[in-house]
Amino acid sequence: MDNNISVCIIDDDDVFQYTILHTLEAQPSVGKITPFTDGAEAMTFIKANMDNPKELPDVIFLDINMPVMDGYRFMDEYLKTISLIKKKITIYVLSSSVDLVDFEKTKKISEVSDYIIKPIRENQLTKILSEIKN
Repeated sequence: MDNNISVCIIDDDDVFQYTILHTLEAQPSVGKITPFTDGAEAMTFIKANMDNPKELPDVIFLDINMPVMDGYRFMDEYLKTISLIKKKITIYVLSSSVDLVDFEKTKKISEVSDYIIKPIRENQLTKILSEIKN
């Protein structure tokens, strides 16, 4: 497999960032990995690259609870700009929250592919990446 899946991680947890970065780097299908510590940084990046699909990620792993701009506010902004983005981006919420309110709220966001409770297992990650690749 070529290294061509571009991944964006939006999460303020340093330990999770470290872990998922190393797990993703070990995946042969993953190329570029772009980490952000809050939704505002990520949204600024996405808006700056809306016309440049090569710079945009194929998949976003999004945390819910973050400072500055949490995952829900990020999704609100993303949904406002999605029609201007020149690339299909798959979004997965990765959260340590097991609160049913978060599950239900996330389920109502059509652009979120799934809600995964941290930590993500390597086989889950492999499955997600193979689906994106196809």
